[in-house]
Amino acid sequence: MNRTLDLGTVVWRKSSYSDGGQTNCLEVADNHPGIVPVRDSKQSDGPILVFGASPWTSFLAGVKDESPTRV
Repeated sequence: MNRTLDLGTVVWRKSSYSDGGQTNCLEVADNHPGIVPVRDSKQSDGPILVFGASPWTSFLAGVKDESPTRV
């Protein structure tokens, strides 16, 4: 099955970890069950990455973890 996501009406919010300036700004879209659309706010017409909710949650946990990265 091939599904195409319509992200044309997505409401974006800037990450709370963005620096508040014009650089390093990540935007995410909420309220999409099972997926998390992500984009670079400096390129709003650019590509959108879509992550599964579970991998995104794991990623955020790793970002928030202050212990050394384990490979």
